[in-house]
Amino acid sequence: MSVALLVLPDFMLVALGWALRHKLGFSREFFAGAERLVYFVLFPALLFQAILRTPISAGNAALLLQATAAMIAAGVALSWLAGPVLRPTSIGLASAAQCGYRFNTYIGLALSASIGGAQGQTIMALIIGFAVPMANVVAVYGLARHSGANLLRELARNPLVVSTLAGLACNLAGLQLPGPVDTVLARLGAAAIALGILCVGASLAWEGGKGYGALIAWMLAVKLAALPLVALLVAHLLGMPPLESRMLLLFGALPTASAAYVLAMRMGGDGRMVALLLSLGTLASALTIPLWLMLTQ
Repeated sequence: MSVALLVLPDFMLVALGWALRHKLGFSREFFAGAERLVYFVLFPALLFQAILRTPISAGNAALLLQATAAMIAAGVALSWLAGPVLRPTSIGLASAAQCGYRFNTYIGLALSASIGGAQGQTIMALIIGFAVPMANVVAVYGLARHSGANLLRELARNPLVVSTLAGLACNLAGLQLPGPVDTVLARLGAAAIALGILCVGASLAWEGGKGYGALIAWMLAVKLAALPLVALLVAHLLGMPPLESRMLLLFGALPTASAAYVLAMRMGGDGRMVALLLSLGTLASALTIPLWLMLTQ
């Protein structure tokens, strides 16, 4: 099956989310509540359980950790390079920069299963597990400097950081969940991806971004063009196996996380501009992800 057909169902869910919000009368408040449910309950449950169930050996963990760290470092460097080059406002740069290296975990886990099966999703869960704390630390730090928020307090309150670290700690400690608890988390996680992608579609917005055209174009180029190239280079330099290489490329090609908008709004950033960046990136990635993945067929 072609890559385009594999990614089509998840982008159809994005379109359905947009239609529910803008054409079928589901309110902004409904999706705001659904997004909070996904962000604070459903997705942390999915992430925790996926990482806990992932067999982590010293070898594959070290390889994926190196690759993930290289990807996040490249994304951060390229995003913040917009500062001296374009000279945007400081709050505009802090809001937009996170869109150059953050990633949509809902789409990533859904596509990894479609493209790489259970093993592919396991690899993607481990990449995400390593990347979530790195990306969130940088994003929260960038906005905390301008909002006056306490970095450690913001990180301690971030459900993705907490669930990732908890999953890694329990995995390395060899802990197993009691059957009923494992079943509850599995059912919560099963609802996370579909509802999360619907919320991505509902959050698409085309207003905002006035005066930030060059900055928006820069971040889209970093996220959808530069980082996939970095992924190919990193996979080659580290000698990664084919499936791991493909999952790293998919990770690099993912659009920005919808949580970037939530964080910008909560910490006094330019949420409307981030919403436009998220919308344009999600729409464009429906074309760019299949094109990048064709390189590894």
